[in-house]
Amino acid sequence: MVIWGDDSTGKDPALIDEVDAWWQKWHAAGKVVRGGAKLDSPHVARTVSRGADGQPVVTDGPYLELKEIIGGYIHLEADDFDEAVAVAATWPAIAAGYTVEVRPIVG
Repeated sequence: MVIWGDDSTGKDPALIDEVDAWWQKWHAAGKVVRGGAKLDSPHVARTVSRGADGQPVVTDGPYLELKEIIGGYIHLEADDFDEAVAVAATWPAIAAGYTVEVRPIVG
């Protein structure tokens, strides 16, 4: 079960169900890895957010506002960085206004 803070979006049962399904899909595909690792520099990051048309938009660099915090991270196994960005673009919470930052792992 995914639980966000006190905002009303995080309490949306339909969104929580979508996120749970996302975890199940990518875990079954062998893309989600349990555990954590050191993240690479923010300078090589890409940010995936909702565009004006509601579709995911990929931007070079970490463009999260200072008021935003990282609530957690997902360690993905991908064939390359572009595949990791493509998987991140399917995160259901992007449509609700959440942002995903994608970084390679060092080492």
